[in-house]
Order: sequence, then structure tokens, then C-alpha cells
Amino acid sequence: MATSKAMLGALGFVWDRSAVRRDIPRFSIERAVWRFHRSLPEYVWDAAVLEGNPFTYPEVQTLLDGITVGGRKISDERQVLNLAEAANELAQLVRTHEFRLSKEISDRLQFLLARDEALESGHFRGEGRETLTPGVSLGQHGRYLPPATERGGENLRRIFSQGLEFLSTEIDAEFEQAISYFLFGSFQQFYYDGNKRTARYMMNGHLMSQGMDSISVPAARRNEFNTEMVDFFRRKDGTGMFGFLTSCRLAADEGVLPPISD
Repeated sequence: MATSKAMLGALGFVWDRSAVRRDIPRFSIERAVWRFHRSLPEYVWDAAVLEGNPFTYPEVQTLLDGITVGGRKISDERQVLNLAEAANELAQLVRTHEFRLSKEISDRLQFLLARDEALESGHFRGEGRETLTPGVSLGQHGRYLPPATERGGENLRRIFSQGLEFLSTEIDAEFEQAISYFLFGSFQQFYYDGNKRTARYMMNGHLMSQGMDSISVPAARRNEFNTEMVDFFRRKDGTGMFGFLTSCRLAADEGVLPPISD
């Protein structure tokens, strides 16, 4: 079993592996993609709310139907449309068995998600012209500084490769791999913007590729999500986020799947 020291060295954080659920329902890839696509407006709205986007759920539905919504900023509209385009791209990648946890796929999704917001998009920090190292605001707890942006981006590519190697060789449960990848991408901040969004999409691509349903953070739980993420960045311990995201996944099955009998 991977030790805390090994986790810190490969990913930058730890979590209590004994607390991770092992009974997550698993079906076919086709079913997982179908359910993801069927709930696309809700998924996009949840993701938009996490970004502070003011679009309401009915407005997201209207926009995804191809009808513009009056009285909203163009930037907010573009963010919703980008979230939807990236979600459709993700579903297609999973449906055609092209999805994998890789830099290529991550770069592709991040470009779609953050092309109108990021300083540079579609590649890691340092691989373009800029060498700024942005921090993550933790409110009253200051700022979290990720690995430095170095010209050429070799340090971040190395961190990414080491992290993927660890997840594939030391973590044998796909559900655990998926959530730890989300935490990894969020913690290392490989891009100038859209890191949590990109990491969530990658997490869900991995889940659906294994026949497990995607995870959406409900809009109503935004504050809880943000609080848990601040705690994660501060303590470098993802146990709380594992519990939170697992609860989001299981709550989405209420009334959809029969309860697991004892």
C-alpha cells in the first residue's frame, strides 16, 4: 500500500485510503455516458455556479437550446457555452474509447474550458510565452503557491508524469484514482486558469470510462466545496474532499438506483 511519504513525493498531498468507498456502482460505459449526456444542463449549471456564474438553471437550459438570454454578460454566456462544449467533447472521447488520463486530453479540455479566461490556454504554464506563477486565494488563510512556472514547462511535465505513474501503479481502484487525479490537477495548478474545472472533467472521463457515473458538485453545495478545497490546500490532506465528492456521487443516485441490501 502506498505510504504517506510516497503520496507526498509523487502528488504533493495525502489522504486516508482506508476511508475511501469501494462499493461505487459500476455499469457499462454506454450507460454512464448516456446518463451524463441526459443531465448535461444540470452538470453545466452546477459547474458554472462553482465559478460564480450568475446564470440560472432555466437560463442554462435556454442557452443550450440555442436561444440567447437577455441581460447577461457575454463573458458569462461564453463560460456556460464553453462548459457545455467541453462536456460534449468529453462524452465523445469516452464514447469512442479515446479518453485516457493524459496531458494531451487534459490540454484539449482545458483549452475548451478556459480559452476565454486564461492568460494562456491549451498547454501547461511555462510552455508558452508567459512565466508568471499565479497563486490560489485561500481567503483569510492567505494564498497557496503551486510549483513555479519555468520557461519551457519541463518541471510541470515531470510532476505530471510522476503523478500519473503513481496513480496507475500504486492506486488500484479506479474510483480512488479518479478523485485523487482531480485533487492532483487542482493542487499542482498546471494551467493559468480552469484547473479545477479541467481536473473535474478528467476525473469524470476516467469514471465514465470504467462504467461509473460522473460526479457533479450540486450548486447548493458550492460553499461546502469551497471550504473543503481551502482546507485541502492548507493541510495537503485530501481525505475531506474524498468524503465530500463521494457523497455528491452517491446522493445523485437517490431515487435512481435501488438501495444496496445488507
